[in-house]
Amino acid sequence: MSAIDRNRFPEPGAIRPFEFPPVARRRISNGLDLRVARMTRLPVVSLNLYVDAGESALDTARAGLAVLTGDALEGGTAHHSGVELAEALEGIGATLGVGTGWEGTSVSLTCLADRIDEALRLLAEAALEPSFPAEEVERARDQQLAEIRRRRMDPGTLAGDEAARRYYREESPYARPLGGTERSVAPVGRESVRGFAEAFYRPVHGGLVVTGDVDIGEVESLAEECFAGWEGAPPPLREISVEPRTRERRLWVVDRPDAVQSEVRIGHVGAARSSEHFFALTVLNTVLGGAFTSRLNLNLRERNGFTYGVRSRFSFRRRPGPFQVSTAVGSDVTADAVREAIHEIEALIAEGPTEEEVAAARDFVAGVFPLRLETTGQVASRLAELIVYGLPDDYYHRYRDRVRAVSVDDAAEAGRTYIRPGELQVVVVGDARTVAPALERLDLGPVEVVEGSGT
Repeated sequence: MSAIDRNRFPEPGAIRPFEFPPVARRRISNGLDLRVARMTRLPVVSLNLYVDAGESALDTARAGLAVLTGDALEGGTAHHSGVELAEALEGIGATLGVGTGWEGTSVSLTCLADRIDEALRLLAEAALEPSFPAEEVERARDQQLAEIRRRRMDPGTLAGDEAARRYYREESPYARPLGGTERSVAPVGRESVRGFAEAFYRPVHGGLVVTGDVDIGEVESLAEECFAGWEGAPPPLREISVEPRTRERRLWVVDRPDAVQSEVRIGHVGAARSSEHFFALTVLNTVLGGAFTSRLNLNLRERNGFTYGVRSRFSFRRRPGPFQVSTAVGSDVTADAVREAIHEIEALIAEGPTEEEVAAARDFVAGVFPLRLETTGQVASRLAELIVYGLPDDYYHRYRDRVRAVSVDDAAEAGRTYIRPGELQVVVVGDARTVAPALERLDLGPVEVVEGSGT
């Protein structure tokens, strides 16, 4: 029996085969895009109804209305009060989930496959016939306002909100928090919520995803019945600004007197989900800051001990979302951490990744892909993305092959195209007396102490 050499990392095993479940597609009579993925391992089914009702559709004065409308859906319907709806869902072992993002709103639930008839009827009722009781709208609004205030008090979310404000011009919806501001949310009442739902909760451009132990024919017939009479399209998508607020590298300090830690965000406007460089950017970002063994983490955490962890990310949206590095560090090493982070970004773009880095990143991205598709709900969420972003039907069937096809040159070109070190905006939420002078000595760009994101 040979001895184990504990001075060497074990070699990674071969990537296990994985097949994305087959997907059947129909378009029911009202225009709703129906996708059904048959998964028979467990007698479970997940439903996900998507409508093109997101925050990007709203101007600054109505910011947060889409989120508030989604949150208020659970307050009751034309046939059930909020309590009765919750009891009906509990009776079939399901919980309604509503999520609103920049692109749209999803209403989802998971239940046993033999309860799909009742589940789809309740889901359709909640989304198509909400009653929006005044007291429930007020409750949801008050909760949203409380969350907005909490964000201003939490250094991490304050840093993220302030960074978005510095990346994008003021008129861009991406420059504001997803849930809006106190000024835009406080006046919202029942009629505003009802009006938004009536205008935007429409089947055209929307979709219904069903995953689990189901039959496409039965689902199609049930969907036709449950969504009968629901018709129309939401207002046309408005053109939104994604122009950067500045193309000059600048450093912004949001003062938190006597703070012993700084929240740091470094980034700028990034790439859209439809970018032809999506897979190359995914691999490149894994090299930079998307995994524990990334350049940023090995530098800031392992080599220098500045932080417990640092991540970089592209937030892919219909229009270019932000590219951003995020970390938290001690006040006394804030400038050092910023210097090292920007150094790693500049080096990666100037020199490109190595063959070994790209190979490891490809294996990592391809290897974890199946782990994020273990449940019917996870598969349903992925299929909903096909509808949201207009991706090909076989997109996830070919996902790992396209990841594995990314070359060193592909990754380097994507980095040069979408990461611009000279335009990086650095936002630090921390003690200005400590960090601002140290940042100025770095000579990376103008340093300005500012107030946090407005209300």
